[in-house]
Amino acid sequence: MATTHPTTIADYIHAAPREGQPHLRQLYALLQSVAPEAQETIKWGTPFFVEPRFLFAFSAHKAHLSFTPTAAGLEPFREELKAHKTTRNMLQVPYDKPLPDELIRQIAERRVQDVQARADDAFW
Repeated sequence: MATTHPTTIADYIHAAPREGQPHLRQLYALLQSVAPEAQETIKWGTPFFVEPRFLFAFSAHKAHLSFTPTAAGLEPFREELKAHKTTRNMLQVPYDKPLPDELIRQIAERRVQDVQARADDAFW
């Protein structure tokens, strides 16, 4: 990443490793289509989508990107995610592999539904 701090997601993608930029642009467009009303912001140097609470984030790394919909966002998809590298909170996609866009779309849509369903829950 560049030494200057990006202030927009487009700037963030532009500063990411060149080999990852196509994946990042594809992921960004997919997330925008799933959550068109979400606020897009850079927090802690990472792209975030918020509506009204944290929906998901993504980040660029040297050889992969990470999509972070939280552990609760990934949990319903653990079976489908077995073919991919994951942690408790995120899905990692190497730049030399195709983006599993349909799976990411399903995860993101479910996450948006879950957050919107809990928007009025003061204890969430």
